[in-house]
Amino acid sequence: MIDRGIAWGLLGPREAEAVWPRHILNSAAVRELVPEGTTVVDVGSGAGLPGIPLALSRSDLEVVLLEPLLRRVTFLQGVIDELGLAPRVTVCRGRAEEHGVRYGAVLSRAVAPLARLIGWCAPLRSDDGQLLAMKGSSADREITEARPVLAEHDLTAQVITVGGDAAGATATVVRMVPRQMR
Repeated sequence: MIDRGIAWGLLGPREAEAVWPRHILNSAAVRELVPEGTTVVDVGSGAGLPGIPLALSRSDLEVVLLEPLLRRVTFLQGVIDELGLAPRVTVCRGRAEEHGVRYGAVLSRAVAPLARLIGWCAPLRSDDGQLLAMKGSSADREITEARPVLAEHDLTAQVITVGGDAAGATATVVRMVPRQMR
């Protein structure tokens, strides 16, 4: 599948060696932040990261891969079929701001700066749900820049490092929840 992801332009050729630690295991690390039985939407799913690794590591979750580009939707549907993940994992063609369904966890990885991402994703969060934005070293700075948008949506944010199991893969996640849930 790595070769197919490169051929489809979803992964760069130089990423082949880093796919497991940097992409797949990193994506699966977020599993510890998602409550049991939650319905999750992976916004801007692209190559299925983090949604597919999350679904593979947590059979109790229902995962929707939300992706606006037809080429990527076609790729994702092929992966879902090949891995036998349906009906628990589905792909939906669309944009977050047009989707209109609410989820217990709204997940994203490498989609947009946090301030813009919150505006797109907050309406997808159920009343007691959470936004989980996988970020890198920019996480603290992005939270600072997003403070007005966080306040507008009555959210609080914290940076959490997850993972670090035997495989050593970790992920930096900005977890956003309603202020009253903190």
